[in-house]
Amino acid sequence: MTPAPTGTTDAAEPAATADATGTPPAPRPPVRDALGLLKDREKTAERLLESSARHSFDPDTELDWDAPLEEGKWFWPPELLSLYGTPLWRKMPEEQRIELSRHEAASLASLGIWFEVILMQLLVRHIYDKPMTSAHVRYALTEIADECRHSKMFARMIHTSGAPTYPVSGLHHNLARILKTVSTTPGSFACTLLGEEILDHMQRLTFPDERVQPLVRGVTRIHVVEEARHVRYAREELRRQMADCPRWERGLTRLSAGEAARVFSVAFVNPAVYTNVGLDRREAVAQVKASGHRREVMQAGAKRLTDFLDDIGLMRGAGRRLWRSSGLLA
Repeated sequence: MTPAPTGTTDAAEPAATADATGTPPAPRPPVRDALGLLKDREKTAERLLESSARHSFDPDTELDWDAPLEEGKWFWPPELLSLYGTPLWRKMPEEQRIELSRHEAASLASLGIWFEVILMQLLVRHIYDKPMTSAHVRYALTEIADECRHSKMFARMIHTSGAPTYPVSGLHHNLARILKTVSTTPGSFACTLLGEEILDHMQRLTFPDERVQPLVRGVTRIHVVEEARHVRYAREELRRQMADCPRWERGLTRLSAGEAARVFSVAFVNPAVYTNVGLDRREAVAQVKASGHRREVMQAGAKRLTDFLDDIGLMRGAGRRLWRSSGLLA
């Protein structure tokens, strides 16, 4: 259930009316959540619009797509690869490890496109009943334009790398179809943050890494800069929704976010990458599941998000147990 649109402040209450004696009632205190006073929705959007005007990029002209790939450079930092540190990794020659990085980068970019398309649809649903001239809606439309460019950028990176596309499974594809149809507003923003923040953490480690292909570093740099605004927008709106939504919706959001975490952790790397680099898929998947290093990488990527969700009351009961089963929560 989405709260009714507000005017200039997201903590605003309906206008107070005087009682029979002509004395207006005392104003209700502004809405707070676990992190304190909620920021004004319109002011937040205006700041994000200003930032978008200063720091937005056109990947088609910003990046050198015609430059040849550099021999011996990685497509993803080795420490962030799923098999890093496993017995299988120790047996792999350097060339095969770099080839794995090429395919895992393509798998993550494919996941990113799938996720961006879902996010765009959720954002359109979110603004459908909002005032179309508000800064909040104008920023949502700006973010949708960003996500369109990101999806095209990821697709072009996959093509340029020479790796195949790695779509998610049919089951996960159709589970997302259900999510897009029935998700409530807080559930939508919780799932948005799940997809954005873990990848963002890894990309922040990738774009300054000189071992990585310049094209991949350029793609991740653009995505990190623009995605920081998207995370801010989603966090503020989720905090607002959780402070306002009914109890049943909070419970549903805890469960839907926990289930989304479970699906996301499974879909993060398509197992076909192992077959395509000449590894036994079953053995590789088993070693990734048993890898303490991999578990630490994923939990480190999710920690900032899980701490935030815990602060606003989303990591309780069955929802928390789903997060634990996903491996994203220690």
